[in-house]
Amino acid sequence: MIDRAGIKARFEALSPHLDERGRRLLAASEARAAGHGGIMAVSEVTGIARSTIGRGLSDLKAEGAGDRIRRAGGGRKQKSEIDPALLPALNELVQSAIRGDPQAPLLWVSRSQRNLAKALVVQGFDVSHVLVGRLLRKLGFSLQGNRKTLEGSSHPDRDAQFEHINGKIKEFQAAGQPAISVDTKKKELVGDFKNAGRELRPKGNPEPVRVHDFKIPELGKAVPYGIYDITDNSGWVSVGIDHDTASFAVESILGWWREMGQSRYPQANSLLITADCGGSNGARVRLWKHELQRFSDATGLSVTVAHHPPGTSKWNRIEHRLFAFITQNWRGKPLVSHQAIVQLIGSTKTSTGLDVQCQLDSNSYPKGVKVTDAQMNEINLTRDAFHGDWNYKISPRQAPRAQKVINHD
Repeated sequence: MIDRAGIKARFEALSPHLDERGRRLLAASEARAAGHGGIMAVSEVTGIARSTIGRGLSDLKAEGAGDRIRRAGGGRKQKSEIDPALLPALNELVQSAIRGDPQAPLLWVSRSQRNLAKALVVQGFDVSHVLVGRLLRKLGFSLQGNRKTLEGSSHPDRDAQFEHINGKIKEFQAAGQPAISVDTKKKELVGDFKNAGRELRPKGNPEPVRVHDFKIPELGKAVPYGIYDITDNSGWVSVGIDHDTASFAVESILGWWREMGQSRYPQANSLLITADCGGSNGARVRLWKHELQRFSDATGLSVTVAHHPPGTSKWNRIEHRLFAFITQNWRGKPLVSHQAIVQLIGSTKTSTGLDVQCQLDSNSYPKGVKVTDAQMNEINLTRDAFHGDWNYKISPRQAPRAQKVINHD
């Protein structure tokens, strides 16, 4: 005779203090003690399925059953596994709501989790705001406060221009054509001057540097101009010793093409350049367009240029994906010579595979070079329908018979 009342009393007393595995083992122990018909009796009294009691009996028989509560693969599946379209749909919603720096590695959203959940429900997904919060963390998003990043007034077409730039980059990447980000890094004094940051040295023995940052005439300054290959995650830096002009900028791009780009993209017939709106590669600099025409004629590449909107120079990809790591690599080290600068830049590496090559450019690039209206009219330039002042294409005037060399000696 099976004591059903006793089984029920013991189970109700212990069950609240046990996890799923413990309840399964308790039920199996009672069934084994009851003997013939014990599984059915325990199932009826406790409400535990007979198959679960059977697994509990197997666990009791097994040696070292382990600490697993459920068998492998058990438990409720995650929503993102049940519906693979959920994560991409949420990501698309958030991307449309991104505000601030579009190049920042840590993304943040302006829509609340409840609003995002409602938008997903409208699309047919069964989600709550709590689930949306977990999925946002999985996607790498977090809610953040404001941060001062604006350099000036915001152009009304700023966001549209960023969408245009990103669209162009995707277009060139899909076609296997090179897309680069270019800019001039801050000019550096050459010599034993203090350099921000710290490095390991014997205690109480800091490296002595000059008290005042006065230029040493015989050493001068270094002008690093960088080219960052967006697809290849590689960089090229020309370290100039003269002026930061458009001629120097384009010569640096030509150096990248000869040393890195041409071998990386042997079938290329076009090049995308994303650049700031000012400086030596500014949208209104005549010499920049004139030199790009010479570059296009020499290489046979059609050059598409997309400038970042005014006031967003710090959002250029090269700032965060190349220059930031160069600064980290030489922190605390006095830039005592041009050769030392070249070596420090060329040794810059990252865990994500960034490769940087560097070369000293000892050519002279005089300031104040004028480009006449007649020379401008000779440029084979096509303006984009959207902000042709920021977006334009310069094509070769004729197919070159061989790779030419632009010489500024």
